[in-house]
Amino acid sequence: MRIEHTAVYGGPNVWAYFPVIRMSVDLGALEDWPTGRIGTEFQQGLLAALPGLREHRCSYGVPGGFVRRLTEEEGTWLGHVLEHASIELQNVAGFPVGFGRARGVGGRPGVYHVVYEYGERDVGIAAGRLALALLESLLPSSLRPADAAPFDYAAELAEFRDLARRRTLGPSTAALVRAAARRGIPWERRDGDHLIQLGHGVKQRRLQASITGLTSQIAVDIAQDKSLTNRLLADAGIPVPVQVRVYDADEAVAAAEEMGYPVVVKPLDGNQGRGVRAGVRNAAEARDAYLAAQAEGSGVLVEEYIGGSDHRLLVVGGRMVAAARRVPGHVVGDGAHTVEQLVERVNADPRRGDGHDAVLTRIVLDDEADQLLARRGSGRSSVPAAGEVVYLRATANLSRGGTSIDVTGDVHPDNRTLAERAASVVGLDVAGIDFLTPDITRSYRDQQGGVCEVNAAPGLRMHLAPTEGAPRDVAAEIVGRLFPEGETGRIPIAAITGTNGKTTTAHMVAAVAEAAGRRVGVTTTHGVFVNGHRISDADSSGPVSARMVLRDPGVDLAVLETARGGILREGLAFRHSTVGAVLNVTNDHLGIDGIETLEELARAKRIVAETASDMAVLNADDPLCLAMVEHTPARQVCLVSLAQHNLSIERHLGSGGCALVLEGAHGDELVHRQGAARTPLLAAREIPATYGGRVRFNVANALFAAGIAFGLGLDADAVRAGLRGFAATMDKVPGRLNVYEGHPFRVIMDYGHNPAAVEATCEAADRLANGGRTICVISAPGDRRDDDVRAVAQAAASHCDYFICRRDDSLRGRTSDEVPRLLREGLRSAQVADDRIAVIPEEHRAMNAALHLARPGDLLLLFADDLARTWDQVVEFRPSAPRAGRIVAPPSIRASIGAATGV
Repeated sequence: MRIEHTAVYGGPNVWAYFPVIRMSVDLGALEDWPTGRIGTEFQQGLLAALPGLREHRCSYGVPGGFVRRLTEEEGTWLGHVLEHASIELQNVAGFPVGFGRARGVGGRPGVYHVVYEYGERDVGIAAGRLALALLESLLPSSLRPADAAPFDYAAELAEFRDLARRRTLGPSTAALVRAAARRGIPWERRDGDHLIQLGHGVKQRRLQASITGLTSQIAVDIAQDKSLTNRLLADAGIPVPVQVRVYDADEAVAAAEEMGYPVVVKPLDGNQGRGVRAGVRNAAEARDAYLAAQAEGSGVLVEEYIGGSDHRLLVVGGRMVAAARRVPGHVVGDGAHTVEQLVERVNADPRRGDGHDAVLTRIVLDDEADQLLARRGSGRSSVPAAGEVVYLRATANLSRGGTSIDVTGDVHPDNRTLAERAASVVGLDVAGIDFLTPDITRSYRDQQGGVCEVNAAPGLRMHLAPTEGAPRDVAAEIVGRLFPEGETGRIPIAAITGTNGKTTTAHMVAAVAEAAGRRVGVTTTHGVFVNGHRISDADSSGPVSARMVLRDPGVDLAVLETARGGILREGLAFRHSTVGAVLNVTNDHLGIDGIETLEELARAKRIVAETASDMAVLNADDPLCLAMVEHTPARQVCLVSLAQHNLSIERHLGSGGCALVLEGAHGDELVHRQGAARTPLLAAREIPATYGGRVRFNVANALFAAGIAFGLGLDADAVRAGLRGFAATMDKVPGRLNVYEGHPFRVIMDYGHNPAAVEATCEAADRLANGGRTICVISAPGDRRDDDVRAVAQAAASHCDYFICRRDDSLRGRTSDEVPRLLREGLRSAQVADDRIAVIPEEHRAMNAALHLARPGDLLLLFADDLARTWDQVVEFRPSAPRAGRIVAPPSIRASIGAATGV
């Protein structure tokens, strides 16, 4: 078996609406070896390695369904087995997933698309690779690859689990993410680690564990300096233990003796209880404690010991939301087992793990534990009496093996207020207040007690999953602090797809939004724009660029050109858009990325309609787009048509639907229809990009832009203002019918590269012609099928007088003159005479030849790839004065314009 390609889809895609991985796998000779033929030894070995497979339902829909498929007489194919193994390995590693598909690749026997859900990208990829290695290791020796390396499943699984542990969000962060997801708030990991962005654009908030974007850095610095915190609290009248900073072990002993034993020795700026020794009883212990604290911080404090239980009170936004009594790590004797054996039994609790990765942390027998045991006159091999509690930690931090008991409902009001005041004094929006008192139900005023620490980034484990008592959804409290009730952190998103018109429509929508005063982020094939400034000039119509806009804190509305390639290779960058628009589906990119037919292309583009929440804007003149009405969950569908009478729109309006149509005496007035209501917007001729209404595809783009704008909540006045100011200039929409009037002849430059785009541009050129000849420079991308290249030329054949066939700079697998020759074949098949066709492969030479061929009154129609270079050529060209004998046309277009061009 061989993995040919791995694709990771981070958002909705053609396979699922959630993240999945697709491995294209070639089974080779194993295509002839389903599991029934491989034999029971393989089946048993697989189930022994991954016993959880017994619960997989598979096509039977019940637990055990996969095992039934696996062990049937014929069995199932290894691509299907690989899918289930990839899923189960993630489950074993703590990432519960369940979705999977295995589909054969048409025309390639033995090659499968193995698709499965993933919880974390790196873990998901590793699961697929480990699953394949596991399956190969279980095959009979006669079926294994000859060069197969030795495979130690136990070691590989341990390494995989370690990766999963490192990539797993900590309990606090994971709880916050789940709380956000329940509210419908989008989230993503920003640093590949634990920095989380909640929401999009201007509405985003960030968090790292329980530190939020609202947390003051000064407050964090204060909380980290335990001495400063102590002084600030004392100044506010909050009871705190007496504290002294010491600089060596002798000073530590002196301070402890002056305070009177027992004392606490701790780092000045430590956390998670590291280096803290509580209940220090003599000079020797004080010296040891000083060294332990010194190793964990930048200074050492000796602190008055306050008796009582250790409580953690969590304050969020100035309000105490949870409280827990923390119990130091301990074991309870049974009269039969040693301390060491009891620790092993405690650590066997599945809730315990290493560090912060689990609900509880394993207890470690170390120097601190040995010292506490020695105080009791016992050791690791001692056998405590039944019921005897043996403490192995002096502090109660969960990160050091402690446990917690929820006491939220027991906190006395005075103690609650004290905690809230402590958080306010330090200035933290989320604070963990360490409060020592014998009885949390009684006021601190009536008993010994005090605040020993105020913690920034407090752990949430003890509240989310206390060892005893009711769990508290403190994560929801923190998320609620960032996003008040009713807010989802989302900004309006317009996703625009289709074969042609996406870029112009996206910029039109942006112009409308800007006219309404919005701060707009736009992605298109020629760059990313934020508030009118280009921040990237690469092809930016995929999910990477979409994320760039959605991450920008200055954007309050996003307009995202969403091209086929990004959908097929990575999926969408968002779970839902506000408006999803599909402009058209025509012949382009067929034969690429597994898309062979227009129906398959429509299925890919339909994802945009399927993930729209508020409105889907669809082309009622295109049957493939119109059929998407049945697949969108959007609250409203807006249909768009250039036709004067479209029956689908009439039926849609009859049921109260929405549409953008052309009406009026001249049939060029853009009108918004909602049921029987009618809102005239403006005449097409008022929109500069339509050149007086003559460029029909920009009229259509304007209709789409208006529909999208209404779906985004923009009003008719903004639509009118945005469209009236929109011109198809080179600086605004390069390669989208840019017209240059600086020569005695008119020049149109366009990026059209598929039959529909070329034909529409040629029709526009017909309407913009000056009465002279039309000279066309034409090309097609090299990765298109031969017939599609010919079809590009055929689309232009009836519209132009002379043709210069060229290629793009990027050959995309073609030979130097292959595309121009195919274009010539297409023109010939459309009855264009050879003396009207020239082949000049290089783009810059072809453009130069066309410019030299033009004479006053002509129209040059330049289909360009390198738009900036071609535009510069046009602008910088200096026509020579007309003279006798100047090139007019054949023979053979004057020997391909003087061999392009010595003139």
